[in-house]
Amino acid sequence: MMSALAERLEAVRLEIAAACHRANRSTDSVTLIAVSKTHPSSVIQEAISYGQLDFGESRVEEALRKISEIGGAATWHMIGHVQSRKAKDVIALFDCVHSLDSARLAERYARLLAEGVRDSRPFRALIEVNISGELTKSGVQAANWQDNRAVRETLWAEVRQMVGLPRVEVEGLMTIAPIVSDPEQARPYFASLRALRDALAEDFPQATWDCLSMGMTDDYPIAIEEGATHIRVGRAIFGERS
Repeated sequence: MMSALAERLEAVRLEIAAACHRANRSTDSVTLIAVSKTHPSSVIQEAISYGQLDFGESRVEEALRKISEIGGAATWHMIGHVQSRKAKDVIALFDCVHSLDSARLAERYARLLAEGVRDSRPFRALIEVNISGELTKSGVQAANWQDNRAVRETLWAEVRQMVGLPRVEVEGLMTIAPIVSDPEQARPYFASLRALRDALAEDFPQATWDCLSMGMTDDYPIAIEEGATHIRVGRAIFGERS
């Protein structure tokens, strides 16, 4: 008999496969990040036993405890806002950072990398952009980037600084769509992020731009249809947080 966690994980995988089929994509093109923040190491280890290997954390202190217990059995993604004073820990702990939200933070990472804080592993980073313009969200401002010249120029200037830094390997973009009653309402934001990625890739070919981290429990099938390569799913896998 499957556990509740195994059933939920299988349901998400089936939903990913269905969305990929609709979009004529391979399921291998989508990485499922199980958002494990607030959940104990024992639950993460159970998920690993069912083949889930990518996990997302948003608080350094909480992640430090879990990574020390689980370590290299998983791939760790920092998905939350990073304060400058926590940058050193993030570099040491995480395989990929989805929340690079300023050139200033990127420069901080580059300085720490030059000082040898991390071993020879690449420091993979996604630039977080605020595609919706909501005041409550982090990220480089990108709302209406296609039509607002000032937004576009500021965004391009910020990205130019980030992609020119040594050892900070920019691989794409991340965003958080607004909370909406109908997942279809999130589609324009995901489409806008994909278009932004394509525009940046043309102007800044020194970065790879392979990754689009977008889509969460309520809207990830739509995100996949619009090109997401990484989806961040918590509640649909681990259940409601206590």
